[in-house]
Amino acid sequence: MRADVIKIFYRPEQAIIEEQPLNGSRSPEKARLLLEKISQKGMSNAFAIEGDFQAFSRADYLLAHDSIYVDSFLNGIMPLCESNNLRWSLDLVNAVAYSNSSLYHAIKHTVVNPKQIALSPTSGFHHATPLRGGGFCTFSGQVIAALKIFGEHRISGAFLDLDGHFGNSIDDSRDYCPELNLAIPKGCNINPQGVGREYIAHFKSQLEDLKVLVMNYDIGYVVFCHGADSHVDDDRGGQCTTEEWLECSKLFYEWLRDVDSLRGDPIPCSLALFGGYRKDNYDEVLRLHLSDLQQCLQIACQRSHVRMGAQ
Repeated sequence: MRADVIKIFYRPEQAIIEEQPLNGSRSPEKARLLLEKISQKGMSNAFAIEGDFQAFSRADYLLAHDSIYVDSFLNGIMPLCESNNLRWSLDLVNAVAYSNSSLYHAIKHTVVNPKQIALSPTSGFHHATPLRGGGFCTFSGQVIAALKIFGEHRISGAFLDLDGHFGNSIDDSRDYCPELNLAIPKGCNINPQGVGREYIAHFKSQLEDLKVLVMNYDIGYVVFCHGADSHVDDDRGGQCTTEEWLECSKLFYEWLRDVDSLRGDPIPCSLALFGGYRKDNYDEVLRLHLSDLQQCLQIACQRSHVRMGAQ
């Protein structure tokens, strides 16, 4: 049985506040806003915050990125330092360093402690490429984390990317980082396609394919990235209604519970936030993420009482 508390890998440096965010993205402060909501909703006892981890360094980024791009971002050299479509600042450099590290440490924690689900309350990874950023994403955090995990533990992972936009960073990095084909095998960058019931059906099919790999121990951990911009009311996405979006959460956590039972031991599982954009009411983005976490606690962690009221 899994632990009924989710470990959150968070440091305050991960979140920065801009009064007028460039291009309207509030992703740089989402981690802080989400933790505030968890506290406001009386859910804090279901989570344990872990802040004892260090920021990523230049050497970490070089695992998956060209040195010219890395140095341009770290030193504020235009135009590459804003190829992520965010306003460059030293605070952003620091936030990116901790956000990327958060994802890696969340995954690593689950590999070492498979009974506990971990959350990295982060986004800004899945559109970055080896040579530049893109789509509010600076460095390809999944690629870096997976390469580090594979180097340390020799296990492969799968990323279930339910953000509203195809996560290109993994597949765009395969030629640049050949070992990535072992760290995240082809077919394990999972991005459901379609709209509505077609989207749901495609996700179900992908879960069945992934189950085979997990049961054969070809995949040693999974990362569920349920971006809120796949919701129909999002400013930049729009595949699922609220009911369909929550159904995807239910499908994954039931899949996770079933796989645990079939294996007889839990598959290491971590979570990330990814996208979500609502200029009119950003609380709706946070509410979706909280609803996902509620289902995780109830279904995968089998925690019977989770007070929230996010429906």
